[in-house]
Amino acid sequence: MVQIWAGTDIGKTHHHCVVLDAEGKRLMSRRVLNDEPELLALLGDVLALAEDVVWAVDVADGMAALWINVLLNHRQRLVYIPGLAVNRASAGYRGMGKTDAKDATVIADQARMRRDLTVLRPDEENVVELRVLTDRRSDLNADRTRRINRLRGQLTGIFPALERVLDLGNAGPLILLSGYQTPAALRRTGRTRLETWLRNRKVRGADALAETALEAAGRQHTAVPGEKITAQVIHTLAKEVIGLNEQIAEIDKLIAARFREHELAEVISSMPGIGTLLGAEFLAATAGDMSRFGSSDCLASFAGVAPVPRDSDNVSGNLHRPRRYHRGLQRVFYTSALISIRSCDASRRFYERKRAEGKRHTQAVLALARRRVNVLWALIRDGRCFQHELPVTEAA
Repeated sequence: MVQIWAGTDIGKTHHHCVVLDAEGKRLMSRRVLNDEPELLALLGDVLALAEDVVWAVDVADGMAALWINVLLNHRQRLVYIPGLAVNRASAGYRGMGKTDAKDATVIADQARMRRDLTVLRPDEENVVELRVLTDRRSDLNADRTRRINRLRGQLTGIFPALERVLDLGNAGPLILLSGYQTPAALRRTGRTRLETWLRNRKVRGADALAETALEAAGRQHTAVPGEKITAQVIHTLAKEVIGLNEQIAEIDKLIAARFREHELAEVISSMPGIGTLLGAEFLAATAGDMSRFGSSDCLASFAGVAPVPRDSDNVSGNLHRPRRYHRGLQRVFYTSALISIRSCDASRRFYERKRAEGKRHTQAVLALARRRVNVLWALIRDGRCFQHELPVTEAA
């Protein structure tokens, strides 16, 4: 049976597809609109050349989602080549220029020659929803961090004593700043009225927060230029952070509900240090399908917790973190390893042993994260939950 390879260079509005035969001869080169009728027409024309087609793309989500799902819905074999790999491979092809047609040719040719590329498969609706929700939460969290940093900068400019004593990661200080931003305003209000104002807004520890704020106000009696307009900016930023906190709390509820609906939720959350959020991020990155990776070593490499050698000549044993890995998945294993050190005796003993061997904190945590990849892999493979203690077997 004749086999051909079709590489698609993904773009926002248009894709470029190049088809090669077994000898690398170009059979088709076409620029198509990222629109379903155009894509279906391209699919039909390529299948008219040969029935056995291997499709390849350099983007696995976002602007490639429609094309990928068209191919998968028609039961086509589809592989993924990272954009970085395409960029580096392009240097080995004739010509110094860069065009969509050349990139598509490189994608198709790499798919023709390589047998180690990731095969894309359709994801479950639940996994896709978790991916969308966790990505949205990440965006909201980044927005919150950015606004808190701006809030700190503005507050330091007019009231540094208050900025030093407030933890803006908590709701109480944000509510305080939504009403009072200057030393003079706090002194005019007084402790009793300020404490009552905070209690009416359901602030925990209103008395301690009011005392802290008044103490800071008593340390500054100088009004700086631009204080009035800066106070308005602080008020606006504080309200925005409060709003973002509410949005994140709502999306956390959605993530928890979707995660519990997944068949692997109980197995994944049984691992010490992995809750609903980290478990959802794990499913979003891997779809819970370990067959996509082949082994726990491949999963560890994909997560960036398996060092790779960089040996040369007489230098050996030179290990470094891989340059290409899934940063979200690395966060899952690294963060859960940190949590498990406090909540799991076995993890804490492993960490302390690595520290005793002379490893730095980060190295010891990464070593623990690498070990936990093997454990989670085995749990998912066997469909069983984590057990802190091995079951005692009775002697025959």
